[in-house]
Amino acid sequence: MKIKIQPTLQRLERSTCNFLAVETVKRELKAAGFRELRQEEEWSIQGAGKYFMVKNGSAIFAFVKGSAKPGEEEFRIISAHSDSPCFKVKPNAEIYGDGGVVSLNVEKYGGGILYTWFDRPLSMSGRVMLATSDPFHPETRLFDLERGVATIPHLAIHFNRDVNEGNPLSVQKDMKPVIGFFSNERIEQVKSRGGFVRLMVAERLGIEPEEILDYEIVLYPFEKPSVCGVNGEFFQSARIDDLSMVFAGLDALLATCDTTTPATRVLAVFDNEETGSGTKQGAASPVLRDLLERINKGSREDFLRAIARSFMISADNAHAWHPNYNEKYDPTNHPVIGGGPVIKINANCKYMTDAEGASVFRSLCRKAGVPCQTFVNHSDVAGGSTLGNILTSQLDLRGVDMGNAIWAMHSARETAGTADQFAAIKVFTTFFS
Repeated sequence: MKIKIQPTLQRLERSTCNFLAVETVKRELKAAGFRELRQEEEWSIQGAGKYFMVKNGSAIFAFVKGSAKPGEEEFRIISAHSDSPCFKVKPNAEIYGDGGVVSLNVEKYGGGILYTWFDRPLSMSGRVMLATSDPFHPETRLFDLERGVATIPHLAIHFNRDVNEGNPLSVQKDMKPVIGFFSNERIEQVKSRGGFVRLMVAERLGIEPEEILDYEIVLYPFEKPSVCGVNGEFFQSARIDDLSMVFAGLDALLATCDTTTPATRVLAVFDNEETGSGTKQGAASPVLRDLLERINKGSREDFLRAIARSFMISADNAHAWHPNYNEKYDPTNHPVIGGGPVIKINANCKYMTDAEGASVFRSLCRKAGVPCQTFVNHSDVAGGSTLGNILTSQLDLRGVDMGNAIWAMHSARETAGTADQFAAIKVFTTFFS
């Protein structure tokens, strides 16, 4: 049977920034009958009800209320994150050069592979804030230009003959996107309206640039996700890390949301994992704990008992064995693309995985009929961390850190396994069933 990866690719194409990723998830939840809750309002949660809450427009938490009473409740949680490494457009971004060339002043967000951003069409998406009669509640408008409006041109090899021997890059100097060249008259005209960035966004939204109070705008590669490999084994896109796990969790929740289970099922999509999770919408905040407390209507004792019964799958992509760099990988624990979901283990507790959590996940994979792999760092290579151990500083949860194996993590275009995406959906669906 041919695997249909197109729905995942379409979601990736729509989700060009964290805000639009959340909007993609929100749209599908609403279509499935989930009702939105707001933090500032009183919640009335019904048994077997389907709900979601958005935080900052860039994090989203969906749940299906279980049938168990507060004193017998447990939570089954899949966590992932909406953000990916990129470039953010600074305020007063325009830089004017010779010949009317206009570049943008940008800041690196997260730990991207810089040189993968050269010489490709780039577009912009994000949110702008507009004034209202209440200064404490500006209006939010999301946008996506959906066309190539910039490029970061590389220096020709003739000016740097050693470029292939190593090429240190400065974000401030080397990574400025060029948006075009204009006459002096046009430049002065646009400056008087707030600059080219505000003008482009305003034209897209059908507003005046002067209405924009502030913005959060990112650059993204304007290239469609696609399938590759002789037999369609791979799919490629920007933002696979970690939106592929977000969408696998979403598929599992949607597949099971109309069935009743004792456990409350939760999909928690945080923001700002790539910068340490230390924001109000990040995993280091109390946002998930507060949500779970509001779901559990019992006493504090009931809540603590529910947390003790609960289990979390922290879903963030893993590093696939690379055929050109075998020496970078652990000799006996290097997952491959196509080999199924990956349990991530670290002796120094960079991940939340322990033997118990790994055993639970292996059992879920067996029940789902999918293979399972293990990733451990090469002992001489330092590794990163992810959501799991950050969340355990807020919640006393059992759990596992896992993800699907991908190549070129944090590149402008990553590669993942088609079959692995469906294996993750199957095991997540088993977890929620």
